Amino acid sequence: MGRIIACADIGSNTAHLLIAHATESGLKRLVNESIWLSLGEVVTREGEIPKQNAKELLSAMKHFDALIKEYGAKDTYIFATEAMRKASNHEELLNIVKTKVGFNIDIISPRMEAELSYKASQIDTSGPEPMLLLEAGGGSVQVAHCRKGKIREEFSLPIGTGALTAHAGLSYPATQDMIAAVREKITEEASAISDLPRVKRVVACGGVARGLWRALHPDGDQTLTAEELKFLAWDCQRLIPSTIVARYDVKLKRAETLLLGALIYLEFLGLFAHDELTVSKYGVREGAILELAKGKEKGWLTS
Repeated sequence: MGRIIACADIGSNTAHLLIAHATESGLKRLVNESIWLSLGEVVTREGEIPKQNAKELLSAMKHFDALIKEYGAKDTYIFATEAMRKASNHEELLNIVKTKVGFNIDIISPRMEAELSYKASQIDTSGPEPMLLLEAGGGSVQVAHCRKGKIREEFSLPIGTGALTAHAGLSYPATQDMIAAVREKITEEASAISDLPRVKRVVACGGVARGLWRALHPDGDQTLTAEELKFLAWDCQRLIPSTIVARYDVKLKRAETLLLGALIYLEFLGLFAHDELTVSKYGVREGAILELAKGKEKGWLTS
């Protein structure tokens, strides 16, 4: 019969709630809703989450709480990633959410974030290893070198889309100086993984990758080529966000991640001498639900 499980993550771009019916054979999404918060960009600039953004976060949690109660979830797990890890006032904010909503929010490690994403990505992108798993968010890019069903090495690089926007003062249309600053920062940080062993394939997951996939492949093909990403970066840097929305049929906030997402993933494809990547439909939330459905204790998820 299975049971209904709710999982929400407070990421660096969005707060995202997934409510799913989990059974031994898999999971069925019942609610899959995100609210844009841009915490990664804010924290990069301010070092903390300001009051207005904190109010938006609290409002999102209250909304998620109402949905969780409406669907009668038997288990609930709420966690936060890079932006909350870096915000100097995160303990204060987590206490406010606990007092006003009742959520106990865990701040998970980059390693656990990578583990959960890896487990979920195997649902639809299993294949030969070693492989490179990438997840670009708003605050960071998670990199995992996977071999024989396990993550052998993982890195958290501070080049998420929000962090890059703040670093380069990016606006649209983007100037050549802005693009140069973005490329230089990505290359600088990506050098940390230049000595990793070569891989047989590259897999990407998370909202930024799925945004690229939907923009480029409305037919659902999960393989994106470097040439397609180059074209998208070239096109988006010349446009204002509203035109990107109309041209690629994406939401406004997601439109503002396409240029940076394309540049990020192009860097890693070049670094590992690959000309394509596969985008998984699943990510960290599905990974957490799969683990909870197996009976893993919530404490394991924060270890």
